[in-house]
Amino acid sequence: MLGLESLPDPTDTWEIIETIGKGTYGKVYKVTNKRDGSLAAVKILDPISDMDEEIEAEYNILQFLPNHPNVVKFYGMFYKADPCVGGQLWLVLELCTGGSVTELVKGLLRRGQRLDEAMISYILYGALLGLQHLHNNRIIHRDVKGNNILLTTEGGVKLVDFGVSAQLTSTRLRRNTSVGTPFWMAPEVIACEQQYDSSYDARCDVWSLGITAIELGDGDPPLFDMHPVKTLFKIPRCLIKDFERRPSVTHLLDHPFIKGAHGKVLFLQKQLAKVLQDQKHLNPVVKTRHERMHTRRPYHVEDAEKYCLEDDLVNLEVLDEDSIIHQLQKRYMDLVIYTYVGDILIALNPFQNLSIYSPQFSRLYHGVKRASNPPHIFATADAAYQCMVTFSKDQCIVISGESGSGKTESAHLIVQHLTFLGKASNQTLREKILQVNSLVEAFGNACTAINDNSSRFGKYLEMMFTPTGAVMGARMSEYLLEKSRVIKQAVGEKNFHIFYYIYAGLYHQKKLSEFRLPEEKPPRYIADETGRVIHDITNKESYRRQFEAIQHCFRIIGFTDKEVHSVYRILAGILNIGSIEFAAISSQHQTDKSEVPNVEALENAASVLCISPEELQEALISYCVVTRGETIVRANTVDRAADVRDAMSKALYGRLFSWIVNRINTLLQPDKSICSADDGINVGILDIFGFENFQRNSFEQLCINIANEQIQYYFNQHVFALEQMEYQNEGIDVIPVVYEDNRPLLDMFLQKPLGLLALLDEESRFPQATDQTLVDKFEDNLRSQYFWRPKGVELCFGILHYAGKVLYDASGVLEKNRDTLPADVVVVLRTSENQLLQQLFSIPLTKTGNLAQTRARITAASRSLPPHFSAGRTKVDTLEVIRHPEETTNMKRQTMASYFRYSLMDLLSKMVVGQPHFVRCIKPNDDREALKFSRESVLAQLRSTGILETVSIRRQGYSHRILFAEFVKRYYYLAFKAHEMPLASKESCVAILEKSRLDHWVLGKTKVFLKYYHVEQLNLLLREVIGRVVVLQAYAKGWLGARRYKRIREKREKGAIAIQSAWRGYDARKKFKKISNRRSESVVPIQAGHPSDQSSDLQPTVTRESKGGVQDQDHREPSDHTGEVIRVWGWVSCIQRHSREGSRDGSRDGNDHLIWTLCFSIGDSWLNSGAALQRIPIGDFTKGKEETEILSASLQLPPLPNDLFTGETGLVVALLTYCLSSTPRLRVDMDTFLSDLPWFGFSRSFYDCHIDTWISNYKCRTFMVGRSTMDKKLKLEYLV
Repeated sequence: MLGLESLPDPTDTWEIIETIGKGTYGKVYKVTNKRDGSLAAVKILDPISDMDEEIEAEYNILQFLPNHPNVVKFYGMFYKADPCVGGQLWLVLELCTGGSVTELVKGLLRRGQRLDEAMISYILYGALLGLQHLHNNRIIHRDVKGNNILLTTEGGVKLVDFGVSAQLTSTRLRRNTSVGTPFWMAPEVIACEQQYDSSYDARCDVWSLGITAIELGDGDPPLFDMHPVKTLFKIPRCLIKDFERRPSVTHLLDHPFIKGAHGKVLFLQKQLAKVLQDQKHLNPVVKTRHERMHTRRPYHVEDAEKYCLEDDLVNLEVLDEDSIIHQLQKRYMDLVIYTYVGDILIALNPFQNLSIYSPQFSRLYHGVKRASNPPHIFATADAAYQCMVTFSKDQCIVISGESGSGKTESAHLIVQHLTFLGKASNQTLREKILQVNSLVEAFGNACTAINDNSSRFGKYLEMMFTPTGAVMGARMSEYLLEKSRVIKQAVGEKNFHIFYYIYAGLYHQKKLSEFRLPEEKPPRYIADETGRVIHDITNKESYRRQFEAIQHCFRIIGFTDKEVHSVYRILAGILNIGSIEFAAISSQHQTDKSEVPNVEALENAASVLCISPEELQEALISYCVVTRGETIVRANTVDRAADVRDAMSKALYGRLFSWIVNRINTLLQPDKSICSADDGINVGILDIFGFENFQRNSFEQLCINIANEQIQYYFNQHVFALEQMEYQNEGIDVIPVVYEDNRPLLDMFLQKPLGLLALLDEESRFPQATDQTLVDKFEDNLRSQYFWRPKGVELCFGILHYAGKVLYDASGVLEKNRDTLPADVVVVLRTSENQLLQQLFSIPLTKTGNLAQTRARITAASRSLPPHFSAGRTKVDTLEVIRHPEETTNMKRQTMASYFRYSLMDLLSKMVVGQPHFVRCIKPNDDREALKFSRESVLAQLRSTGILETVSIRRQGYSHRILFAEFVKRYYYLAFKAHEMPLASKESCVAILEKSRLDHWVLGKTKVFLKYYHVEQLNLLLREVIGRVVVLQAYAKGWLGARRYKRIREKREKGAIAIQSAWRGYDARKKFKKISNRRSESVVPIQAGHPSDQSSDLQPTVTRESKGGVQDQDHREPSDHTGEVIRVWGWVSCIQRHSREGSRDGSRDGNDHLIWTLCFSIGDSWLNSGAALQRIPIGDFTKGKEETEILSASLQLPPLPNDLFTGETGLVVALLTYCLSSTPRLRVDMDTFLSDLPWFGFSRSFYDCHIDTWISNYKCRTFMVGRSTMDKKLKLEYLV
């Protein structure tokens, strides 16, 4: 073996000038020779302590390979020793300043250009000559690609990078090592990874060069948009994979395409040099490197520069904790916070604002292939949306993680993108939905020790869509609000956000006095140990802005001003209630009693709640007991009075929060006119409080962590248990994945009668039970490896959760679980004049502890109390409430544990309906600092959530299992014609899968088993097919519509021609009759020898210019009104005749419109006469006014107005007549029309006086008349 010490030191000969690029195993620099000033390129490998076999093999190939014009020259190998950081190995090669052919092609593509075929043939010719030289010397390159074909400034072509090349010998003419870059690797080289009897020879370089030829034409190799690991499965299925039939390099040199460059080498070389020179003047091209793979080379995490970052952890070559942590850390430090694990998204909290959520990114993640874009929360939302629309099935997005990992923000971003995808027709609805999260977060989130915006409740938001994918509404369910936070917070924590927002907002609006809030001393519920809370709240600008934002949310969502004012009064009432204090007083019976020393606080609370201060005081310091039909009033001790006060505050806030959620649901419910809620499809988003482990953990943390255990179990069932159960049932041979099943732990919590929650409820029913007896009961009955009792600590117990060990403090757990609200308090609050407050304590609670969903508003009368309750109530009156438990809550006291159990059941019942999509949020550090990555903390979260096992099962398993019938129903369009209905059989499924060109699928007994990426590919193919169908349908509908329109137009034209023909015949006959009458009348005077009274110059003359330019004169005679009647009814007669004739061939539609238009022009009283006129035989049309009136009477029509043919109406008839004599939409010259007016019996002056009035009165009913001063034309358009 070659020793490093024997190599010369490079510093004596070479000096680094600049960095050129990065190779697979090292960086490449430009260097200069200190002796002669020549330039070269050096590949530096560091750190290195001994000579690697592969490096020595590359050195031997470069050292003993004879020089060739198409192979890069080798100047030597050097070693630079460094005992601190390790030595550097220098491989000095010829400098090719033209760059790689990949950079050339991509630079041309950026300019909208491509390499021509002659240039491609020249580059391939040079590469083939270089490969021939290698093969003649028994060397296989094994990594031929565009990046390894370099160009000189003069246009020369040279092969480079022999890092994975192999030297053949006379005894070893084939190799069996699977190495190379996946996109260019030959099938036989890939096969060596799994088939140990496979081998290959030098013709594997021919395959790689063929792929490079495609790269030169298209800019990228085939399958470049897929992940490199997936291509290893795709390549063996394409083209001719029998390399024994593949030509050699020598044979390819005789190919006609390659031979075309033989006689043009110098010309093409100069042309290539010119292209390279032009390329230098452009901006540098972004280099795209596809890293090669070497399955025999061991992986070292320390070699960070040797491996590219993966978008999907399933594609990691080596799958272990170190590689996964390394990937996540590198991505996080580059602000790439999202990573896939198959179809599951990992989201690291960046602890800073990122600009990757703009509308531009929303458009980027809209109906595209997942691999087309980097991992993103929008991609998960889009996947759920596309599955919902494609399969018409509910979807569920489950967001989980520790507190402070970014779950709430992820939920908000998903809602944002779903509203974008849904494109609500009502913009207001979209704005309402986007405001919901901000509003409920103000009331349900708080600052904790580990998270400034921690969710203190769980919410499940269901966004409702129409079957076509348009958002139509939303509905929210809330679970387990941490009401105890209202009355007490841990050190360093705060109350719910809304209390600080409202105090700051009212302070700046100078309305604190209106709501009886103090300005000097803070209310007890929001006071802190520093005593500076008033100063912090009033001077913090963010609180004031948040208050204004909350007001905006209320207004946008649809709350009325009265409702918002009532909400503010209740919140102020809670703060005032917290300030009520109690003091002990002595009595003659030596019974502890209490009183309220600060009456002002009591009166303030009663005032804003609109109740009597005396009744409020009585409810706080005393209570009623019913014994054997007797009602006994007993006094409360100071501690009990304080508990009643705090219970009242918790109940007020809890019910107010529940009412707000119900009101939101009412305002966002779907519009039934668009689509009913039952016909819609839902996408549910679960945002639940994260796993918590504080210094002191109480009942609230216990419930939160149990809920997270349930979510983890749901995840395990869908990802591991159900999948492996399907393998067994369907006979699929898959290596099972071992995972941590938390089912025994859940049983310990939830089972009856010896589960932890059941034991807690049982102990809560005993009045004499204490927290100590509760812990003892746990120890006696919970025989589980997950429960332990720490020694030396009395009121504590420990639980081994999936996320680690948690120690719980049992102090106050019993009282919190009982959550008792005295009936006296309920009665007092029902007497409030505030209708909202009455409503809060009139609606019953559900099994989950929330207000039941009722109608939007409930009046005070619907839950009115007896008169004596509202004035002068006594303690005995409380008996009425106790006797009617439905008026308060439930007679059977529900505990917080029972509410919690039912809440989990309700939540799971909603989740199991939909297809799940998982988002795993990870907290990179506990200090909430940006760009800080704690490997230990992240690794613990990955272990607890089962991410490592998830990566394994997603790589090996089949996450989608679809019944044959369902699979054929979904995708039969991909392999069968639309009218075919294939059988739900294995054969049909195989036909669809093969037609779709999928691989690595498996068929079970009744189901198709698919990889996680298969369904996406099938959906995209299905969308393409449906898209083509839609285009064909659009063309067909367009053609049919055009043909239908053509038929209608032809019928109308025929009708217009018939009407014109009838009119011209009528007009000719009329003229002829006039001429005949005039001649007959002229006969007598002529015979008598007297001149005619009829002078031609008295007749109006209309002069028109014919097409030949000859002036034609038409003598017309004005007519009286009776003649107009004749014309009108005559024309209607002609129309009617043509209508009967046209009815034989179905062309009546245009004529009907003409008749209706005539009736509109006559007047409103004749509006309905069109249908009657069409039923009149032609012989019934008369030619006189008297006969017309008789006809109108016989038809029971209103009589014609006397001024029908005079004034404006007469002008209407004239215009109508003229239009009926013309084709539809005919432009009539104004001069021609005016010249015809005398023939109708009107003068030009009459027209000028009445035309404007006529236009304003009749243009909307009959004609659209336009007057143009440019061409002096009157436009008459017949409206059809």
